[in-house]
Amino acid sequence: METQRKFIVPIGPQHPALKEPGHFQFTVDGEIVTDASVRLGYVHRGIEKGAENRNWTQNLYLFERICGICSHVHATALAIGVERLAGVQAPPRAQAIRILMAELERIHSHLLWLGVAAHEGGFDTLFMYSWRDREIVMDLLESLSGNRVNYSVNLIGGVKFDVEDKHRDAILRGLDTLEERTRHYLNVVTTDRTFLARTRGVGTMSRNQAELFGTVGPTARASGVARDVRVDAPYEAYTLFPVNLVTDEGGDLMARFVVRTKELFESYRLIREILDHLPSGELTVRVPRKIPAGETVSRVEAPRGELFYFIKSNGGEKPERIKVRTPSLCNWASVMQVAVGHKLADMPMILSGIDPCFSCNDRMVLINRGSSSQVWSWDELRRYGIEYYKKL
Repeated sequence: METQRKFIVPIGPQHPALKEPGHFQFTVDGEIVTDASVRLGYVHRGIEKGAENRNWTQNLYLFERICGICSHVHATALAIGVERLAGVQAPPRAQAIRILMAELERIHSHLLWLGVAAHEGGFDTLFMYSWRDREIVMDLLESLSGNRVNYSVNLIGGVKFDVEDKHRDAILRGLDTLEERTRHYLNVVTTDRTFLARTRGVGTMSRNQAELFGTVGPTARASGVARDVRVDAPYEAYTLFPVNLVTDEGGDLMARFVVRTKELFESYRLIREILDHLPSGELTVRVPRKIPAGETVSRVEAPRGELFYFIKSNGGEKPERIKVRTPSLCNWASVMQVAVGHKLADMPMILSGIDPCFSCNDRMVLINRGSSSQVWSWDELRRYGIEYYKKL
């Protein structure tokens, strides 16, 4: 019997189907993927190093540029950490406005992802509809902050602007429209036969696998992992406005669609509650230009999952070190594992299923192997993870 030949299919780093640079290699036997690897690191903007030459306020604007889809949550994570080092806390009203903007940003991110993921599956009608509705929340963000992408809401010690009655009325009208349309999208992703054929049972990741790979955000919650920083370690006004965790036991692409779509309803509910009970008071507190020496960790829940900041001050006007770990980096290992056994045609949707952000997750991985330190490639890390998983 003739043995089928195996081929390695490269995708990227420059490819018309990818909007950002990432290099994937899929080993295929016929149409079935038998092995997969990813190489990242094509985006080198030097943001972390650049932060060492800028003062704390300038860095708020710099770190917003890590990601255009979740710019506000990056600035919030930095502001919370710096305020902790300075021994101050933003006023209650400012904290509420911060999480109000964070939830609007989450809506923006999830609607954008819904369209991109549907497009990768050939469902361009859903892509155009969801991106049409995304304009509603982007207009709301612009009306509040003056910007559609980098909102520049935060200050060290508070926020720049207040939420007035005209903003409140516009937000509530927008939420009514978005909620009605989101119900339709949830019905589509759970009942459309063509869509289900591309998502049900595809890219399935069990709860144990999700825990092993260290997945975060909706990717983890779609596999039944109850993990959300807003719930596990509430920050800012989330202590006053608690979040209801959204999970699913399916673990496949369909579950990831369901979790993110249902999270939209939770964001709608949360925003309405914030607007109905917005604390009164000041928007800022005074913060010294020189932040006391020390180091701290700041954790927030970005739309894609846990965002982790390590901040170190030497007592001056500039940071000594700021390290950022974004959620996309945590989820990449899971993609390469669940890809094996599926058809090559399933790869675009499996890749988009984690809502990846290439530009915000390019970091070097350094592991001390015995007497010498050596950088491990992504292939080495993946193989190490596979062997470790087999031993369990």
